[in-house]
Amino acid sequence: MRRLIRILAVLLILLAAAALWKREEITRLMAVNSLFSEATIVENFSHMDRLFLTRPLSRGDGPVSPLPKGPEAALPPEVQDWITARNVTALVILKDGQIVHESYHQCTTPDDLRISWSVAKSFLSALFGIIHAEGKVGIDDPVTQYVPDLKGTAYDGTTVRHILTMSSGVAFNEDYMDFWSDINRMGRVLALGQSMDGFAASLKARDADPGTRFHYVSIDTHVLGMIIRGATGEDIPDLLERHILGPMGFEKAPYYLTDGYGVSFVLGGLNVTTRDYARFGQMIADGGQWQGRQIVPRDWIDQSTRPSAPGGAGYGFQWWIPDGAGPGEVTAQGIYGQYVWIDRSRNVVIVVNAADRGFEDEGVGAANFALFRKIAAGL
Repeated sequence: MRRLIRILAVLLILLAAAALWKREEITRLMAVNSLFSEATIVENFSHMDRLFLTRPLSRGDGPVSPLPKGPEAALPPEVQDWITARNVTALVILKDGQIVHESYHQCTTPDDLRISWSVAKSFLSALFGIIHAEGKVGIDDPVTQYVPDLKGTAYDGTTVRHILTMSSGVAFNEDYMDFWSDINRMGRVLALGQSMDGFAASLKARDADPGTRFHYVSIDTHVLGMIIRGATGEDIPDLLERHILGPMGFEKAPYYLTDGYGVSFVLGGLNVTTRDYARFGQMIADGGQWQGRQIVPRDWIDQSTRPSAPGGAGYGFQWWIPDGAGPGEVTAQGIYGQYVWIDRSRNVVIVVNAADRGFEDEGVGAANFALFRKIAAGL
C-alpha cells in the first residue's frame, strides 16, 4: 500500500510539473473554450493580447492622418434598438471622408484595439494587390511555386486565384458551433502554440476540384499569407507596416495574434481601432487612394471587389459583395458582427464592431445589410 501511495504521489508531482510547464498553453486553450461566452465576449474582443500570443506592428514615425468631423448624421430611429439587439460595441460612419457618427458601447473606448476576425482577410487582399503590382506573384501561378511545402497536400494543383476566391476545393468544416470542426481545431492549434503552416500542410482531402465551386474556408487565407511570404521572403507584418500602416498614418499601432512560431494569424487575428478600420475602408472607397497618396493600385481595388468566385457567389478576392449589391457596394466582414461596409457610389463607409452571439441566426446578416443601405441612403 505504501508503495502504491508513493507511486501516486510521484504521478501527482509529475502532473503538477507538466501543468506548470505548460501553463501558458493550458491558459490559452481555456481562453479559446470560453472566448465567446456571454460574460466575457466583449472584454475578450478588445483585449485579445491577454489571451493569445501576439506580434506588435509599427504604425511608423509619421503623423496620424486626419479624420475630420463632419455634421452629425441623423440616423434612422431603429439604429439604437439594433445596437442593443446586435450587441454592438462600436459604430463609426464616414461620409465623404468625414466622421458623421461615432459611438462606443458596452464600456468600450475609442482606443480599444478590436479583433478583426475575417475583416483581416480584406486587409490581406489589399496587401496582395500591392505585391502583385510589383510583379512578385502572379494570380494564375500554382500555389506550390511559392509554397513548396504544400506539395502533396490538398493545395497541390491549386492556383493563387483559387485561393483568392475561396475555391481551392479543400475539405474544411467552418462550423464555429461544432467543437470538432476544422475551424475550431485550427483555433486550438493557435492556442497551443503549434504551427499554422503545419496545420495547412496537414490537409490532404478535397471536397471539389480546384476552381469548380466557391466554399468559404478561412485556411485558404492563411495559405494566401504563405504565398505572400514565399513570394517576397518577408513577413506579413513587415509588409503591412511598410505598404499600408505607415503610409496611411494609423492612429494606434495594431497587433496580430500569432502561432507558436511567430507566424501571424492573417485570416482573422488583426487588432485595430475602429477609427483605423474606417481609414482603411475610406481608402478602399477612394479607389486605393488615401489623402492624395495611392496606397493600393486602383485597378486592384476594382478587380478584387467585384464578384469573381465560381458559381455566381457574391465573393471577390477576399471581399464580400452582398446579395442585391448596388454599384460600389462591398463589405469586409467577420464573425460576431464585424463589418467594414463600403458604398463607393455614395462615398459612405460604415464600420461596426460587435460581440453578437446571434450573428448566425437566420436573417441577421440580411437585416444588417438593409440597415447599412438605409443609413447610407439617408446621408
